[in-house]
Amino acid sequence: MADTDETTFTKPSDDDLRARLTPEQFEVTQNAGTERAFTGTYWDTKTPGIYRCVVCHLDLFESDTKYDSGSGWPSFYKPIADDRVRTETDRTMGMARTEVLCGRCDAHLGHVFPDGPAPTGERFCMNSASLDLDAEDV
Repeated sequence: MADTDETTFTKPSDDDLRARLTPEQFEVTQNAGTERAFTGTYWDTKTPGIYRCVVCHLDLFESDTKYDSGSGWPSFYKPIADDRVRTETDRTMGMARTEVLCGRCDAHLGHVFPDGPAPTGERFCMNSASLDLDAEDV
């Protein structure tokens, strides 16, 4: 795992993030943006590996929990561990949804829905722009 030591992690400034991230990555992770369906880098990727937060590099999802939900976004049925993500209610778009945030840096990742496959029944519908796939950790 490439997790950095959580006791030493400090969230970068907006200026640092703007210099390191693409405009889309910044918009998605820092302003709760959403990439268009079927356009993100990982929506149909089948490469084995670990999906990490693009902001802080926390290991979030293993590729063996990724599945084709038909939604056009990378979907997973569970995070690596419960503390890797946190959720809160999102009332934008005229509805109540459950937003998924990075458990370390609070980057917006996507949303979770109760229509996923067994064993969890959950669909963690993530933005490719919030993730970085490390194919070498498998």
